[in-house]
Amino acid sequence: MNPPPPRAGHRSWTGLEKALGHRPLMAVAALCAVFLAVAAVGLAVDDRVVNGEPIWLKPAKFALSIAVYNVSLAWLLSLLTRRRRAGRWLGTLIAVMLTGELAAIVLQVVRGEPSHFNRATPFDAAVYGAMALMIVIVWTATLALGAILLTQRLGDRSTTWALRVGVAIALVGMVLAYLMTSPTAEQMVTLRQGGVADIVGAHTVGLPDGGPGLPLVGWSTVAGDLRVPHFLGLHGLQVMILSILALTGLRRRFPRLESDLLRLRLIAVIGSSYAAVVALTTWQALRGQSVVRPDVLTLGAFGTLVVVTVLGLWWALRREGVVGRATVSPNGSEAA
Repeated sequence: MNPPPPRAGHRSWTGLEKALGHRPLMAVAALCAVFLAVAAVGLAVDDRVVNGEPIWLKPAKFALSIAVYNVSLAWLLSLLTRRRRAGRWLGTLIAVMLTGELAAIVLQVVRGEPSHFNRATPFDAAVYGAMALMIVIVWTATLALGAILLTQRLGDRSTTWALRVGVAIALVGMVLAYLMTSPTAEQMVTLRQGGVADIVGAHTVGLPDGGPGLPLVGWSTVAGDLRVPHFLGLHGLQVMILSILALTGLRRRFPRLESDLLRLRLIAVIGSSYAAVVALTTWQALRGQSVVRPDVLTLGAFGTLVVVTVLGLWWALRREGVVGRATVSPNGSEAA
């Protein structure tokens, strides 16, 4: 007697169990854990500061971010049903480039120099240029992976679209980092006058880098900070993965979530709202406004987004004409 086929969404959990299958990505995630421990020690014993932040804070943040990204990507690759070899090759390329990125950051910390925007010496400029090239390669490889995702379904439709939307938001988040590379107004004045700027680019908008910031993340509390939308966008993939895993895991408690169509609608609302948050924080940062000090215009936009999101969730849950009368057959498909 043949065993019953897996229920809709079950592949998501089995894929999670097989995430360790991509050794390069998981090896880099383990290496990041080591770097994170080293950075924690550095934060405790090294009182050096760069741009107003403890010098070991940046490698700690990057190590944690890269580890989370690599584990998420390994899980995603485990779900591929076609072009798996190409996917694994892209994953390996991303792992190598992110290792180089983290190594460059740690190298500059050891030297006591900023890793980003630093053109003070030919060596510093070469390190920064290499980092930029590695991130371009990571972005291109992630884009190629996104193209692979568009050609196949990864289990049910809700899981497939959650991952597609997550990768798309992550790609946008990576691109937002390039807004930081443009010279500031002060730097432009120096360059136009024929001077040499040791630092070209900034993550703070409206004030120089290095002012008061939030604990741990360091985001400016007095000016716009492009690291906010960059961070939110970059980790959109994890948000969408956690969203679909949560919806899938709650099916026993809430039987209506057995409907793949309902989960798909909820994913559409979650993904759209999260993308809007990335856009809103980008707009806020470019206006030179701190994420913790929104003005009336920003609060109005955020309030509108909350209302639209609530209405979207209501729409997704209210579609009784399809969801309410749907039943789930033994093989996991829906029938009216």
